[in-house]
Amino acid sequence: MISPASLLRGESATQRAPFLERIKALLQSMGIDVIDYGTHERRPCDYPDMGLAVAEAVANGTVDRGVLFCGSGIGMSITANKVSGVRAALCHDELTAQMARRHNDSNVLCLPADLVGDALMQNIVRIWLSTEFEGGRHARRVEKIRAYETNHSPTKAATACAQDTDHAVDVHSHKSPG
Repeated sequence: MISPASLLRGESATQRAPFLERIKALLQSMGIDVIDYGTHERRPCDYPDMGLAVAEAVANGTVDRGVLFCGSGIGMSITANKVSGVRAALCHDELTAQMARRHNDSNVLCLPADLVGDALMQNIVRIWLSTEFEGGRHARRVEKIRAYETNHSPTKAATACAQDTDHAVDVHSHKSPG
């Protein structure tokens, strides 16, 4: 079983609070501990703040998986995927939720709170949590992503630059000036 899970409320707490509360209740009914990293204010917030907090919690092992909400799900997906070790998937139906887990071992689920209804959102979460990673050829592919991430991290690029003072490297784009 997945424990704990993490949730957050994106952009407008008052607008998306009902989704969050129903998803939290669903997770708790499945025996999953929930840590809410979301905003608890009644004003709009910046989704990257919470998206990065959840992604970091997944990457460092504080939680096993994360669930993120924002209007389209796109912003949260982009944000979470900036964190090394996170494989965030924007899912808008049951099939994308299943495939995100089966083939990509996704560890963060991003949901479009403004685009899917409550029942569908609950089904997406339920399927995403209950679907196992297939492994096999998919494990090889996920490992290639991990290897790239490890070999191209900004920290590694900065270290290489410091060791080779004759070769300048733009750490942000990983390209040599020219």
